[in-house]
Amino acid sequence: MSETIFELRDVYFSYLGKFLALQGINLDIEKGQKIAIIGCNGSGKTTLLHLLDGLIFADKGYVKFFGEELNEKSFNNKEFSRLFRRTMGLVFQNPDVQLFCPTVKEDILFGPLQLGFGQEEIKKRFEKLVSILNIKDLLDRSPHQLSIGEKHKVAIVSTLIIDPDILLLDEPSAGLDPLTTRNIIDLLIQEGVDKMIITSTHDLDIVEEIADFVYVLSPDKRIIKSGQTDVVLKDTELLRENNLVYLHSHHHKDKIHIHSHLHLNHHAE
Repeated sequence: MSETIFELRDVYFSYLGKFLALQGINLDIEKGQKIAIIGCNGSGKTTLLHLLDGLIFADKGYVKFFGEELNEKSFNNKEFSRLFRRTMGLVFQNPDVQLFCPTVKEDILFGPLQLGFGQEEIKKRFEKLVSILNIKDLLDRSPHQLSIGEKHKVAIVSTLIIDPDILLLDEPSAGLDPLTTRNIIDLLIQEGVDKMIITSTHDLDIVEEIADFVYVLSPDKRIIKSGQTDVVLKDTELLRENNLVYLHSHHHKDKIHIHSHLHLNHHAE
Protein backbone atom coordinates (compact mmCIF):
# COMPACT_ATOMS: atom_id res chain seq x y z
CA MET A 1 0.00 0.00 0.00
CA SER A 2 1.37 3.42 -0.97
CA GLU A 3 2.31 5.94 1.71
CA THR A 4 1.39 9.60 1.29
CA ILE A 5 4.30 11.90 2.14
CA PHE A 6 2.83 15.25 1.04
CA GLU A 7 -0.84 16.19 0.93
CA LEU A 8 -1.87 19.62 -0.39
CA ARG A 9 -5.48 20.78 -0.35
CA ASP A 10 -6.83 24.00 -1.90
CA VAL A 11 -3.51 25.77 -1.33
CA TYR A 12 -3.22 29.49 -2.08
CA PHE A 13 -0.17 31.68 -1.62
CA SER A 14 0.53 35.34 -2.35
CA TYR A 15 3.67 37.38 -1.80
CA LEU A 16 3.11 40.42 0.42
CA GLY A 17 -0.54 39.47 0.45
CA LYS A 18 -1.16 40.86 -3.04
CA PHE A 19 1.02 39.10 -5.63
CA LEU A 20 -0.67 35.77 -6.36
CA ALA A 21 1.80 32.91 -6.74
CA LEU A 22 -0.38 29.78 -6.46
CA GLN A 23 -4.09 29.10 -6.31
CA GLY A 24 -6.25 26.05 -5.68
CA ILE A 25 -3.38 23.55 -5.56
CA ASN A 26 -4.39 19.97 -4.78
CA LEU A 27 -1.95 17.09 -4.96
CA ASP A 28 -0.73 13.98 -3.17
CA ILE A 29 2.85 12.78 -3.42
CA GLU A 30 3.57 9.18 -2.50
CA LYS A 31 6.72 7.62 -1.11
CA GLY A 32 9.33 6.85 -3.75
CA GLN A 33 7.81 8.95 -6.52
CA LYS A 34 9.92 10.93 -8.96
CA ILE A 35 7.92 14.08 -9.69
CA ALA A 36 8.44 16.91 -12.19
CA ILE A 37 6.59 20.20 -11.81
CA ILE A 38 6.68 21.91 -15.18
CA GLY A 39 5.45 25.32 -16.23
CA CYS A 40 6.61 28.53 -17.83
CA ASN A 41 8.47 31.21 -15.90
CA GLY A 42 6.23 32.78 -13.26
CA SER A 43 3.80 29.87 -13.04
CA GLY A 44 4.61 29.16 -9.37
CA LYS A 45 7.06 26.27 -9.58
CA THR A 46 9.58 27.72 -7.14
CA THR A 47 6.84 28.80 -4.73
CA LEU A 48 5.46 25.26 -4.68
CA LEU A 49 8.89 23.82 -3.83
CA HIS A 50 9.33 26.38 -1.06
CA LEU A 51 5.96 25.37 0.41
CA LEU A 52 7.02 21.72 0.36
CA ASP A 53 10.30 22.64 2.06
CA GLY A 54 8.55 24.59 4.81
CA LEU A 55 10.25 27.88 3.90
CA ILE A 56 6.86 29.57 3.46
CA PHE A 57 3.36 28.56 4.55
CA ALA A 58 0.02 28.50 2.76
CA ASP A 59 -2.25 31.55 3.06
CA LYS A 60 -5.25 29.27 2.58
CA GLY A 61 -5.63 25.51 2.55
CA TYR A 62 -2.90 23.28 3.95
CA VAL A 63 0.31 21.42 3.20
CA LYS A 64 0.78 18.25 5.25
CA PHE A 65 3.93 16.18 5.67
CA PHE A 66 3.19 12.67 6.96
CA GLY A 67 -0.13 14.07 8.17
CA GLU A 68 1.47 16.98 10.06
CA GLU A 69 0.48 20.42 8.77
CA LEU A 70 3.45 22.59 7.87
CA ASN A 71 3.14 25.91 9.68
CA GLU A 72 5.03 28.03 12.21
CA LYS A 73 3.64 26.00 15.11
CA SER A 74 4.91 22.69 13.74
CA PHE A 75 8.43 24.08 13.24
CA ASN A 76 8.49 25.41 16.80
CA ASN A 77 8.58 21.74 17.78
CA LYS A 78 12.34 21.09 17.80
CA GLU A 79 11.96 17.33 17.34
CA PHE A 80 9.72 17.73 14.28
CA SER A 81 11.87 20.52 12.86
CA ARG A 82 15.06 18.48 13.16
CA LEU A 83 13.45 15.40 11.60
CA PHE A 84 12.04 17.46 8.74
CA ARG A 85 15.36 19.19 7.98
CA ARG A 86 17.20 15.87 8.12
CA THR A 87 14.73 14.37 5.67
CA MET A 88 14.56 17.23 3.16
CA GLY A 89 17.17 18.62 0.80
CA LEU A 90 16.48 21.64 -1.41
CA VAL A 91 18.76 22.80 -4.21
CA PHE A 92 17.84 26.40 -4.96
CA GLN A 93 17.61 27.75 -8.50
CA ASN A 94 20.06 30.49 -7.50
CA PRO A 95 23.04 28.73 -5.86
CA ASP A 96 24.20 32.00 -4.28
CA VAL A 97 21.34 31.55 -1.78
CA GLN A 98 22.98 28.34 -0.52
CA LEU A 99 26.66 29.24 -0.60
CA PHE A 100 27.71 31.50 2.24
CA CYS A 101 30.89 30.06 3.80
CA PRO A 102 34.42 31.36 3.11
CA THR A 103 35.36 28.29 1.04
CA VAL A 104 33.65 25.64 -1.04
CA LYS A 105 34.81 22.88 1.31
CA GLU A 106 33.28 24.63 4.32
CA ASP A 107 30.00 25.09 2.45
CA ILE A 108 29.79 21.40 1.61
CA LEU A 109 30.59 20.31 5.17
CA PHE A 110 28.33 22.84 6.91
CA GLY A 111 25.09 20.83 6.63
CA PRO A 112 26.26 17.42 7.87
CA LEU A 113 28.22 19.01 10.73
CA GLN A 114 25.13 20.95 11.86
CA LEU A 115 23.01 17.80 11.69
CA GLY A 116 25.44 15.79 13.80
CA PHE A 117 26.76 13.32 11.22
CA GLY A 118 29.68 11.10 12.21
CA GLN A 119 33.13 12.12 10.95
CA GLU A 120 33.70 8.89 9.01
CA GLU A 121 30.33 9.12 7.30
CA ILE A 122 30.95 12.73 6.33
CA LYS A 123 34.42 11.93 4.95
CA LYS A 124 33.14 9.00 2.88
CA ARG A 125 30.29 10.93 1.26
CA PHE A 126 32.42 14.04 0.81
CA GLU A 127 35.13 12.21 -1.11
CA LYS A 128 32.62 10.33 -3.23
CA LEU A 129 30.59 13.38 -4.31
CA VAL A 130 33.64 15.59 -4.89
CA SER A 131 35.07 12.89 -7.15
CA ILE A 132 31.87 12.30 -9.11
CA LEU A 133 31.40 15.98 -9.96
CA ASN A 134 35.12 16.64 -10.30
CA ILE A 135 35.27 19.68 -8.00
CA LYS A 136 38.44 18.87 -6.04
CA ASP A 137 40.18 21.91 -7.54
CA LEU A 138 37.41 24.18 -6.23
CA LEU A 139 37.50 23.20 -2.57
CA ASP A 140 39.76 25.98 -1.32
CA ARG A 141 38.18 28.69 -3.45
CA SER A 142 35.58 31.19 -2.33
CA PRO A 143 32.09 30.48 -3.76
CA HIS A 144 31.87 33.99 -5.25
CA GLN A 145 34.88 33.16 -7.44
CA LEU A 146 33.06 30.30 -9.18
CA SER A 147 31.16 30.20 -12.47
CA ILE A 148 27.41 29.58 -12.39
CA GLY A 149 27.95 25.95 -13.42
CA GLU A 150 30.55 25.42 -10.69
CA LYS A 151 28.22 26.98 -8.12
CA HIS A 152 25.42 24.62 -9.19
CA LYS A 153 27.72 21.65 -8.72
CA VAL A 154 28.76 22.80 -5.24
CA ALA A 155 25.15 23.52 -4.22
CA ILE A 156 24.06 20.05 -5.31
CA VAL A 157 26.96 18.38 -3.48
CA SER A 158 26.22 20.42 -0.32
CA THR A 159 22.65 19.07 -0.43
CA LEU A 160 23.37 15.47 -1.42
CA ILE A 161 26.04 15.07 1.28
CA ILE A 162 23.33 15.05 3.98
CA ASP A 163 21.75 12.12 2.09
CA PRO A 164 18.16 13.45 2.30
CA ASP A 165 15.28 11.05 1.73
CA ILE A 166 13.46 13.76 -0.23
CA LEU A 167 15.31 15.90 -2.76
CA LEU A 168 13.79 19.12 -4.09
CA LEU A 169 15.44 20.56 -7.22
CA ASP A 170 14.59 24.01 -8.51
CA GLU A 171 15.55 24.35 -12.20
CA PRO A 172 18.66 22.14 -11.84
CA SER A 173 19.77 22.69 -15.48
CA ALA A 174 19.23 26.46 -15.62
CA GLY A 175 22.24 28.27 -17.07
CA LEU A 176 24.36 25.12 -17.43
CA ASP A 177 26.28 23.88 -20.46
CA PRO A 178 25.22 20.46 -21.86
CA LEU A 179 28.16 18.54 -20.34
CA THR A 180 27.60 19.93 -16.84
CA THR A 181 23.88 19.21 -17.16
CA ARG A 182 24.68 15.63 -18.20
CA ASN A 183 27.01 15.11 -15.23
CA ILE A 184 24.45 16.47 -12.78
CA ILE A 185 21.58 14.41 -14.20
CA ASP A 186 23.74 11.25 -14.08
CA LEU A 187 24.60 12.00 -10.44
CA LEU A 188 20.95 12.57 -9.53
CA ILE A 189 19.94 9.31 -11.19
CA GLN A 190 22.69 7.44 -9.34
CA GLU A 191 22.08 9.06 -5.95
CA GLY A 192 18.30 9.13 -6.26
CA VAL A 193 17.55 5.42 -6.59
CA ASP A 194 15.86 5.18 -3.18
CA LYS A 195 14.86 8.84 -2.84
CA MET A 196 11.78 10.86 -3.58
CA ILE A 197 12.84 13.52 -6.08
CA ILE A 198 10.67 16.53 -6.89
CA THR A 199 12.01 18.76 -9.67
CA SER A 200 10.68 22.06 -10.94
CA THR A 201 11.72 22.87 -14.49
CA HIS A 202 10.72 24.21 -17.88
CA ASP A 203 13.54 22.23 -19.53
CA LEU A 204 11.58 19.33 -21.01
CA ASP A 205 14.77 17.64 -22.21
CA ILE A 206 15.52 16.36 -18.71
CA VAL A 207 12.01 15.46 -17.53
CA GLU A 208 11.83 11.93 -18.92
CA GLU A 209 15.07 10.97 -17.19
CA ILE A 210 14.29 12.31 -13.74
CA ALA A 211 10.51 11.92 -13.35
CA ASP A 212 7.85 9.28 -13.74
CA PHE A 213 4.95 11.62 -12.95
CA VAL A 214 4.36 15.23 -14.01
CA TYR A 215 2.26 18.15 -12.79
CA VAL A 216 1.72 21.04 -15.21
CA LEU A 217 1.30 24.55 -13.81
CA SER A 218 -0.44 27.12 -15.99
CA PRO A 219 0.41 30.85 -16.23
CA ASP A 220 -2.55 31.54 -13.91
CA LYS A 221 -0.82 29.51 -11.13
CA ARG A 222 -3.04 26.41 -11.21
CA ILE A 223 -2.36 22.73 -11.83
CA ILE A 224 -4.06 22.10 -15.16
CA LYS A 225 -2.87 18.57 -15.86
CA SER A 226 -1.08 15.69 -14.17
CA GLY A 227 -0.13 12.21 -15.26
CA GLN A 228 2.58 9.79 -16.27
CA THR A 229 5.55 11.56 -17.84
CA ASP A 230 5.27 10.00 -21.30
CA VAL A 231 1.56 10.81 -21.51
CA VAL A 232 1.93 14.47 -20.50
CA LEU A 233 4.90 15.11 -22.80
CA LYS A 234 2.94 13.79 -25.77
CA ASP A 235 0.25 16.44 -25.25
CA THR A 236 2.00 19.03 -27.41
CA GLU A 237 -1.10 21.22 -27.66
CA LEU A 238 -1.23 21.58 -23.87
CA LEU A 239 2.51 22.26 -23.71
CA ARG A 240 2.30 24.85 -26.46
CA GLU A 241 -0.66 26.62 -24.86
CA ASN A 242 1.34 26.94 -21.63
CA ASN A 243 4.56 28.24 -23.23
CA LEU A 244 6.50 25.00 -22.75
CA VAL A 245 7.07 24.37 -26.47
CA TYR A 246 7.01 26.65 -29.45
CA LEU A 247 6.47 26.29 -33.19
CA HIS A 248 9.73 26.23 -35.11
CA SER A 249 9.89 26.72 -38.87
CA HIS A 250 12.73 25.98 -41.27
CA HIS A 251 13.28 25.79 -45.02
CA HIS A 252 13.97 22.47 -46.71
CA LYS A 253 13.97 22.00 -50.49
CA ASP A 254 12.05 25.22 -51.09
CA LYS A 255 9.37 24.25 -48.58
CA ILE A 256 8.69 25.62 -45.10
CA HIS A 257 8.27 22.97 -42.42
CA ILE A 258 6.69 23.80 -39.08
CA HIS A 259 6.97 21.58 -36.01
CA SER A 260 6.89 21.82 -32.25
CA HIS A 261 10.23 22.49 -30.60
CA LEU A 262 10.88 21.08 -27.13
CA HIS A 263 14.46 22.14 -26.49
CA LEU A 264 13.79 25.38 -24.67
CA ASN A 265 16.72 25.56 -22.33
CA HIS A 266 19.46 24.87 -24.83
CA HIS A 267 18.23 27.43 -27.33
CA ALA A 268 17.66 30.09 -24.70
CA GLU A 269 21.33 30.41 -23.86
